[in-house]
Amino acid sequence: MAESVELPGRLAILPFRNKVLLPGAFIRIRCTSQSSVKLVEQELWQREEKGLIGILPVQDAAETTSMDSMLSQGVGSESCERSSNAQVSTSDAHKVDGKNPSEVIHWHNRGVAARALHLSRGVEKPSGRVTYIVVLEGLCRFNIEELNTRGPYCTAKISPLEMTKSGYFLISIFYLLTCSEMEQVEQDPDFVTLSRQFKAIAMELISILEQKQKTGGRIKVLLETLPFHKLADIFVASFEISFEEQLCMLDSVDPKVRLSKATELVDRHLQSIRVAEKITQKVEGQLSKSQKEYLLRQQMRAIKEELGDNDDDEDDLASLERKMQNAGMPSNIWKHAQRELRRLKKMQPQQPGYNSSRVYLDLLADLPWQKASEEQEMDLKAAKDHLDCDHYGLVKIKQRIIEYLAVRKLKPDARGPVLCFVGPPGVGKTSLASSIAAALGRKFIRISLGGVKDEADIRGHRRTYIGSMPGRLIDGLKRVGVCNPVMLLDEIDKTGSDVRGDPASALLEVLDPEQNKSFNDHYLNVPFDLSKVIFVATANRMQPIPPPLLDRMEVIELPGYIAEEKLRIAMQHLIPRVLDQHGLSSAFLQIPEDMVKLVIQRYTREAGVRNLERNLAALARAAAVRVAEREQAVSVSKDVHKITSPLLDSRLAEGAEMEMEVIPIGVNNHEISNAFRIASPLVVDEAMLEKILGPPRFDDREAADRVATPGVSVGLVWTAFGGEVQFVEATSVVGNGELHLTGQLGDVIKESAQIALTWVRARVADLKLAAAEETDLLQGKDIHIHFPAGAVPKDGPSAGVTLVTALVSLFSQKNVRADTAMTGEMTLRGLVLPVGGVKDKVLAAHRYGIKRVILPERNLKDLVEVPAAVLSSLEILVAKRMEDVLEHAFDGGCPWRQHQHSKL
Repeated sequence: MAESVELPGRLAILPFRNKVLLPGAFIRIRCTSQSSVKLVEQELWQREEKGLIGILPVQDAAETTSMDSMLSQGVGSESCERSSNAQVSTSDAHKVDGKNPSEVIHWHNRGVAARALHLSRGVEKPSGRVTYIVVLEGLCRFNIEELNTRGPYCTAKISPLEMTKSGYFLISIFYLLTCSEMEQVEQDPDFVTLSRQFKAIAMELISILEQKQKTGGRIKVLLETLPFHKLADIFVASFEISFEEQLCMLDSVDPKVRLSKATELVDRHLQSIRVAEKITQKVEGQLSKSQKEYLLRQQMRAIKEELGDNDDDEDDLASLERKMQNAGMPSNIWKHAQRELRRLKKMQPQQPGYNSSRVYLDLLADLPWQKASEEQEMDLKAAKDHLDCDHYGLVKIKQRIIEYLAVRKLKPDARGPVLCFVGPPGVGKTSLASSIAAALGRKFIRISLGGVKDEADIRGHRRTYIGSMPGRLIDGLKRVGVCNPVMLLDEIDKTGSDVRGDPASALLEVLDPEQNKSFNDHYLNVPFDLSKVIFVATANRMQPIPPPLLDRMEVIELPGYIAEEKLRIAMQHLIPRVLDQHGLSSAFLQIPEDMVKLVIQRYTREAGVRNLERNLAALARAAAVRVAEREQAVSVSKDVHKITSPLLDSRLAEGAEMEMEVIPIGVNNHEISNAFRIASPLVVDEAMLEKILGPPRFDDREAADRVATPGVSVGLVWTAFGGEVQFVEATSVVGNGELHLTGQLGDVIKESAQIALTWVRARVADLKLAAAEETDLLQGKDIHIHFPAGAVPKDGPSAGVTLVTALVSLFSQKNVRADTAMTGEMTLRGLVLPVGGVKDKVLAAHRYGIKRVILPERNLKDLVEVPAAVLSSLEILVAKRMEDVLEHAFDGGCPWRQHQHSKL
């Protein structure tokens, strides 16, 4: 032990890189470098137990110099792992051979003398290199006085910083001084206090380690026998601390400083152990709680079985099983559900897949596999009366619905076609589907498809995904609770496709009666019969619907309402509904038919009736304000009515003084209503319209004002909101014969403009649009064609004749008739081609106040769908060639014929 060791004046130095050996600690190193092998052979192997060497820390020179510089400077370092007296660890050393170690500036000036406890020699094959494994014990600190390399390894002149009990036997005076100083330190009150603190913390740490590792007995012996300043080194050597803290302990020569630092490090280690134990106990507590719950559940189940208690209302799985049994699943699906239920029973509620399996079985149990609405005895006359009551007009559409119901009455299991109502917003598509459900006596559910881009919204997600759920169809059937509802697929034209799939393609299986009887939802993963569901679809346009999906539906177009139909709808449906929504009645507000006509003509020009209803609601809100103000006035007036009482009259007559008491008089709704009925109702007039709705937005003079100059023509176009009137303006400016188009136009309408200009230029002479000496209309000119309302995209093959008329009007300087609108496409040879949406366009012309409409000859058959009242108010002009259009569009006929008449 250290008590019998005598330190020489010089020691061979073995450097440790980024490691510190403290007195009392053990290390195990493997020496492989040439310098370290020589040191071990000469200082330890040959001297046996008398050999001593110095362990000197070498700080990593990464911040000041690289490892290459250490190689060039000849630093030999051995990396090691420290251990306490209780345990020895091994590590391979990092070898560096070289010269002039004194030039290395990052060597520490203090080290620890060590002696070898065990030596073993080995030879590496096939190189034959000799290696040593050495177990060293740290003894005491020393200070470096001089470092040199006179030999294969480093040596140093040292001076001791702490003495063993024997010390230098030649310097007995120094030994006596050191012993006396140590005794004074041990009697210092501060040292005694530090020793007690260190011992308390060390004993607590040893107690914790004894419980964990069962090795605390030997450490307790050391704690009772060794001095505390030496125990400080031994304890700290067993912790994983930073290199800077290790150097700090090495430099702590003063016992009090060393003991204080060790107390801090041991306490920090103790706190970390406490935190780790707290976390471990918490985790173990949670595990034990789960195990306890599982054990109690098993015991409860066993007790119920022994008692024969069948009351399992609180058993969720038992109630779920009964619910599944009552769901009426088909046999193949019931077998699948039973397998899933058995799997669920084997799982614990804490397992990750338990909740998803439970939700899946709940869905299977909630789906209406056989539960259906009991259809009442269908009365076609009652159904027709119901449709007439809910919808005005739409004669052809209602007739088609009656035919559909008649087939269902004769053959209830008939697979009828999927009706698809196509039309602008506000014409009653959704309400028609609701009327079909009411006529059949079935439940109604609406599935909105607007903006759906994920195929999983139709088919559901796979159950392997986190957050998976069934598709909208299965979820809708679960909510409605029957397997034969009327299901409305609303806005079927507004589905999109992206990387997540194509919902429109997924609907092919849904709407095909040959496939939907075994519809497979990805989440459900079992076939579900959709053949009993009556599907009805709505759309604003047919073009976005894919052709295969459109082929599975019967399209019924709802073009919109004429002014007369809007008037009847407003009087019969909209006004009563608006009054009811605003808490009014006809006794408070009256809107005459003439005022409704003015609202239709001046404030709304739409195919549907939504804007009309909004304007009527604005009138109702203004009336509600007046009614509320009058209610307040009536309440106040009733509060101040004279209270007649004989006693009161007599006391007033006597002129006696009396105290006044305020008596509130309640006024119920019946009394208020009677009071209001006495006052005259609010009748809407033209002045009130302008005050509430603002100045008129439309008037009959717009077309005449817009076509007052040459180069302007009136066309008819079709949009998603129904037919619209579109003006086309053309003008010429000085230029190079170029054509400019503006108004946010598509490619088709741009090509129509090019064709129209080419046709006019080719017939300059025939149309007498230029003097005889002019051969090119565009010589020195640019043509600019503009479609107003540039924020609205425009495209489609129906503006050809309108463009030609505008150009002929420009070049002939003749005005187009303001009461005439036209539609049609043309070929390069001047043949007028038929177009679509004729009914919508004719209705738009009627709403706009147009009197004459020019149509392609081949579109005459489409006029059958136009109401007779509209046709009677319009003059329909047909055109086979472009010359016929020009003949009808100008006063007095085509401009070239006017020139011919003038020559005559």
